[in-house]
Amino acid sequence: MMERQPVSSSSIASIGYEEVTQTLEVEFVDNSLYQYLNVPPNIYDELMAAPSQGAFLNANVKNQYAYERL
Repeated sequence: MMERQPVSSSSIASIGYEEVTQTLEVEFVDNSLYQYLNVPPNIYDELMAAPSQGAFLNANVKNQYAYERL
């Protein structure tokens, strides 16, 4: 299981990242859990620094990277 950091977001509960595999893990407030694959480290960094992680995720991660629901 990947270690995730809690975030202050109305839609996202926590975010984790594993640089070796470039896997981004997002837990939503509804308890659903997704892994986005082959996400570069700079996208993770920008996501964590974004004023709205939900908006950033929608604009820059969803529909850009393959994913799986866990």
